[in-house]
Amino acid sequence: MTRIRSALLGAAAVLTLAACSTTPPAPPPPAPPPPNPFAAASPLPLQAPDFGRIKDSDYQPAIERGMAIQRQEIDAIAANLEAPTFANTIAAMEKSGAMLTRVSKVFFALTAANTNEVLQKVKSDEAPKLSAHHDAIFMNAALFARVEALWNARASLNLGPEETTLLDVYYHNFVASGAKLGAAGKVRLSEINTQLSTLQTVYDEKLLAATNAGALVVDDPAKLAGLDDSAIATAAKTAEERGLKSKWVIPLINTTQQPSLQDLSDRATRQKLFENSWTRSEKGDANDERDTIATIAQLRAEKAALLGYPNWAAYVLEDQMAKTPEAVTGFLDKLGPAAVAKAKGEARDIQKAIAKSGGKFKLAAYDWERYAEAVRKAKYDLDESQTKPYFEMSNVLENGVFFAANQLYGITFKERKDIPVYQADVRVFEVIDKDGSTLGLMYFDWFKRDNKQGGAWMDTFVDQSKVLGTKPVVYNVCNFIKPTEGQPALLSFDDVTTAFHEFGHALHGLFASQNYPTVSGSATARDFVEYPSQFNEHWALDPAVLRHYAIHYKTHEVIPEKLVAKIKKAATFNQGYMLTELVAAAQLDMQWALRPASAPKADVDAFETEALTKTGLNVAEVPPRYRSSYFTHIWTLGYSAGYYAYLWSEMLDDDTYAWFEDHGGLTAANGQRYRDMILSRGHTMDYDAMFRAFYGKDPEIGPLLENRGLKKPARHKKH
Repeated sequence: MTRIRSALLGAAAVLTLAACSTTPPAPPPPAPPPPNPFAAASPLPLQAPDFGRIKDSDYQPAIERGMAIQRQEIDAIAANLEAPTFANTIAAMEKSGAMLTRVSKVFFALTAANTNEVLQKVKSDEAPKLSAHHDAIFMNAALFARVEALWNARASLNLGPEETTLLDVYYHNFVASGAKLGAAGKVRLSEINTQLSTLQTVYDEKLLAATNAGALVVDDPAKLAGLDDSAIATAAKTAEERGLKSKWVIPLINTTQQPSLQDLSDRATRQKLFENSWTRSEKGDANDERDTIATIAQLRAEKAALLGYPNWAAYVLEDQMAKTPEAVTGFLDKLGPAAVAKAKGEARDIQKAIAKSGGKFKLAAYDWERYAEAVRKAKYDLDESQTKPYFEMSNVLENGVFFAANQLYGITFKERKDIPVYQADVRVFEVIDKDGSTLGLMYFDWFKRDNKQGGAWMDTFVDQSKVLGTKPVVYNVCNFIKPTEGQPALLSFDDVTTAFHEFGHALHGLFASQNYPTVSGSATARDFVEYPSQFNEHWALDPAVLRHYAIHYKTHEVIPEKLVAKIKKAATFNQGYMLTELVAAAQLDMQWALRPASAPKADVDAFETEALTKTGLNVAEVPPRYRSSYFTHIWTLGYSAGYYAYLWSEMLDDDTYAWFEDHGGLTAANGQRYRDMILSRGHTMDYDAMFRAFYGKDPEIGPLLENRGLKKPARHKKH
């Protein structure tokens, strides 16, 4: 007993000494790092990105891990000892790469709309790796053998229309990616793809820097004469945000012409702003893009030749609605002469307006917007300052864009402030179908920022797919000018049209009803994908829609009929200019894409001049909408040999609107028919057949020329 007691006392003494010691206890082991937010599907509604958890440091490891997982999945499909079937090969590939898809969709959305140095570095690092990852899949001989076996036997597989199209897409993607090349050809193609991905990343980084650096800095407020108080205040705030005291900054937008050129009365200021825009990427500095784009064009031509095509245009257009470069150039050649002739007539009217105002100078490109506005005021008594108060941004969205969609398709919208966003100005809405079910989620990011690419676009965070069990999570991005604190966000009618346009893309994504993501929603050809978006623009001026959203932000007065009549009457004004700048850009794109591999590396400035002269579009007063060096669409956004698509799709959308007018206009029955036959079909059938089924015949160019004011209406409009 004593001995036991002694032992207990000893233990107590040890405990007492430990308690009194100044040595701290060993720290607990570190908590395991939180799982990467892209490792599994987001727990938020419809798998919306969890921006409350996502950090910049999450992207690179998620991309790397996503590629590794997909490589394992693809290797397993290729090594499958069972005979190839649609399920174990094509459907299996559709289900692969889930983590890589999740992270890529969010990452590339942010590098376009809300980038920073960290994201830019990750993009630069990962672009060549992603290119190599793509090549490893589409140059996998064993995998292609399975796909080719299915494609050769496609007539006997009893596949449905969507599965047949998907198999065809995969087969042609493999072939276009070099699957049939020999070993040396595959190596060279991979080298080209890596170089292209690296150069395209460099291009994006340079252009963002060049556009920001090209902003017009003004140190004398007198030079801002003509701008209204709100625009001047915004310019002062922009300067302050950039650390510039007692100055004003007018940032550049992505196009050649700049909105402020319309208002600035000081000609020297206009000239400087225009030249900053025109030369933004050609200043001979670190952001000069000429060598970059000349190299991209040269590599593309070599890639096309390697794959058996005479030029890049032939390679790109094979799976488009137009199908051949000859069809595209023939289409553009029909538009160019009429557009230029009308533009020259407009130029004569503008020159008269300059003389009438006391000006003794010849019209230049940087004068056009200002004096065209003077002509418009004189001819149509329409001043943009009269219309802007009726187009308050939230009203345009909720009572215009949403209202039209409700009237046509029966869908409604509920704002979701509980879903985290990547930037404070972004708004999220749940889209509810007419049967009460959730159709998808919709994000709107409408204000311009220095860390956002120019222009406007739509894309998805999550694609609709029945086999994956996913509904669409869609976003629209624009670059509207953010007002100063306390001021309303007022839009020009061009901005209003942009809002309706991008939401037309969104509808294409939201109404998707496909089994497989590769052919879902707006995953269609370039010359078809712009069709639903441009068609949706028509509803901005529909009387029932217009009176529902065009309400004065101060007086709450509905826009007067007289003002509406002026807007409609002026709709064909300046169309010669606008069509010429578009056709010039489209022809410039095609001329780059038609260069053979044997052509030497281009002198960009000389090539551009020659291309515009050759196509009859070298009109000094009407520069192309984009100059080669800042033509992002064709160098990094997938519109190479495809910028014509906007005009081709305009033909389709004007034909469609003519059909609506002949069948009752804005009705739920018409909307349902368009949804069923176009918007919900994705890429599940031939585009020509899809359009003919809706329209009743092949597309025709007449309604486009009528709407542009280049041809007298051939029929009486009912509405």
